[in-house]
Amino acid sequence: MEIHLNPELQARVDRAARENDTDPAEYVQQLIEHYVDHDVWFREQVKKGLDQLDCGEFLTHDQMGPRIELMFRS
Repeated sequence: MEIHLNPELQARVDRAARENDTDPAEYVQQLIEHYVDHDVWFREQVKKGLDQLDCGEFLTHDQMGPRIELMFRS
């Protein structure tokens, strides 16, 4: 697979790769891996939340205030 970047983005990638002491191709590979991993995780979390909603497992707006207060006290 080949990826073509516009000159401005290529310069930004090159600069970031230098700052991370890595080759630009390796840097892009790491970015893509991280993005794909995050995307998979995010989609799983959304599905889990939707499944909970379908089962009636959720908090109402009125229940959220006390829950948030409790979280910040701990």
